Amino acid sequence: MIFDRKDKSNSILLDLYKRLLYPRLIEEKMLILLRQGRIGKWFSGIGQEAIAVGSTLAMHASEYILPMHRNLGVFTSRDIPLSKLMSQWQGKVNGFTKGRDRSFHFGTQDYKIIGMISHLGPQMALADGIALADLIENKEAATLVFTGEGATSEGDFHEAVNVAAVWNLPVIFLIENNGYGLSTPVNEQFKCEHLVDKAIGYGIEGIQIDGNNILEVYDTLVDLAVKIRKDPRPVLVECLTFRMRGHEEASGIKYVPEELINEWSKKDPVKNFEAYLIKQGVLDVEMIHQIKADFKKTIESEIESAFEQDEPIADANTELLDMYHPDAINPVRPSQPLVEMRYIDAITDGLRIGMQKYQNLVLMGQDIAEYGGAFKITEGFVNEFGKARVRNTPICESAIVGAGLGLSINGYKAIVEMQFADFVTCGFNQIINNLAKTHYRWGEKADVVIRMPTGAGTGAGPFHSQSNEAWFTKTPGLKIVYPAFPDDAKGLLLGAIDDPNPVIYFEHKYLYRSLSGFVPKGYYNQEIGKANILKTGTQFSIITYGLGVHWALSYLNDNPERSVTLIDLRSLQPWDKDAVAGAVQSTGRVLILHEDTLTCGFGAELAAWIAEHCFEFLDAPVMRCASLDTAIPMNKVLENDFLAKSRLADVAKRLLEY
Repeated sequence: MIFDRKDKSNSILLDLYKRLLYPRLIEEKMLILLRQGRIGKWFSGIGQEAIAVGSTLAMHASEYILPMHRNLGVFTSRDIPLSKLMSQWQGKVNGFTKGRDRSFHFGTQDYKIIGMISHLGPQMALADGIALADLIENKEAATLVFTGEGATSEGDFHEAVNVAAVWNLPVIFLIENNGYGLSTPVNEQFKCEHLVDKAIGYGIEGIQIDGNNILEVYDTLVDLAVKIRKDPRPVLVECLTFRMRGHEEASGIKYVPEELINEWSKKDPVKNFEAYLIKQGVLDVEMIHQIKADFKKTIESEIESAFEQDEPIADANTELLDMYHPDAINPVRPSQPLVEMRYIDAITDGLRIGMQKYQNLVLMGQDIAEYGGAFKITEGFVNEFGKARVRNTPICESAIVGAGLGLSINGYKAIVEMQFADFVTCGFNQIINNLAKTHYRWGEKADVVIRMPTGAGTGAGPFHSQSNEAWFTKTPGLKIVYPAFPDDAKGLLLGAIDDPNPVIYFEHKYLYRSLSGFVPKGYYNQEIGKANILKTGTQFSIITYGLGVHWALSYLNDNPERSVTLIDLRSLQPWDKDAVAGAVQSTGRVLILHEDTLTCGFGAELAAWIAEHCFEFLDAPVMRCASLDTAIPMNKVLENDFLAKSRLADVAKRLLEY
């Protein structure tokens, strides 16, 4: 291993050594604690410290780093107290996640570190969003994100690197190529000779370095960071290293050939740098003993203090409240006159007002810029707000949702348009495991709205017509709205933009140009979680939302003799339990109507809640009217038979006859 000190002073070299040694000694202590049974799990980074330490020290303290399992050196090089880290690992109340998550699965704005989630890969898209915020702000800043050689096989890697390349984002994508993804060797992970060669396909710079050489890592990253701060663009860095321990300690390393272990043991980053500094006269044996003794004393003290800290106290109300960032939003009632507009135009109006109100709001989606989106909702926005804030994206839903979260972490707001709600499956992981859980895990907002053009009625078939709200209503941390009228479409959209929590905003495609109504001009918002009681009656109640509201109104128009309470939920998470309970009490009979399929549709949750909480008021079973448990057919005859509307009159008749 060849070290080149360049113009570094002895004091700088000594500091690098201490920074490199400290996480190694912590790791060795953790292995002892593991054998003693005092900790339950550990992902060892022994042998990879030079990457985490060297790259972290190359970044400014104000710049974000997104590390992974084996990057203890990132945290120690940012001077996070070991007692705080140990509290996190042990699930103590004063850890970063209050005992709700483990290991390095946390973030901290104080130290500008955003931890990973277990799925690997998604953190790369967050880095894109963080860097995008810096780019829009004209900040000279770089973002560093880690990934492993195994995660380069994931779509998240491709999407994030491609977006960064297309948008010239100042991101350093650092691959720790340590030889194995759990037990799978690199020759079973990828076919290319070197991972750095992937950079060519994205049209970006790629550099391969010795990840065990602290000076090479540090100097390379310093140079790259300086360059991309001035000339924003992404860079791919492959750091060659080796995982000397198991994936986690319980896995062992029996699958690793002994000759490989022996070969890489000779490349130990700590021992080699230590030997080099002795030759340079920076260190001697006595100094090394003293440094280690001091560190071990500190480590012992910090760890024991963490063991003495309090365990969390389980409190259901606290847990439930912490799923969401406090919104502190007061509903703003309309103050300007009404104007008639179509449902689609109300959405456009809400978006425009949101963009005017929040200069840090960024719109992202496929074809939304000059083209105006598949449905022309954002037509003209580029001229009004500029391409920095109205961004065409590659076809990569996962990366764009992740970038939205990154924008939020770095002080921005984001609206992501799914071209069709059906396509959200490609961004599912980011929504369910990143957006929804971020605040609960480490107290950070996820200020992202996802627009979902949804629903059937246009003969668009199985992949452009689904009502998939039930995929999300069961996920704590998300808010779900589904407006049925133009004024609600605008008010709920503005309410969603105001809210610092992730909001899934369903907008029905069939209503875009077929429905008009009177909408207040100017800014107002509607509180998420409040239903609208459209009619009151005595015979039974219809509880519905979205296009189901208009089916119900059509049914009542055709059956004027019916005395019905009609509730438009408008919001599905949270939903208005008081309004539903009041309707049950006043009529005693309930019909739940929705466009989604019957089995496990949101109506099932409503029916279960009514049966549990309002049973004494019921004069008949709760009945559901929903679409068939099939995919949505394209042919209009088949589609009409599929939709719940075709069975509404029959279900209502059965309910009244019970």
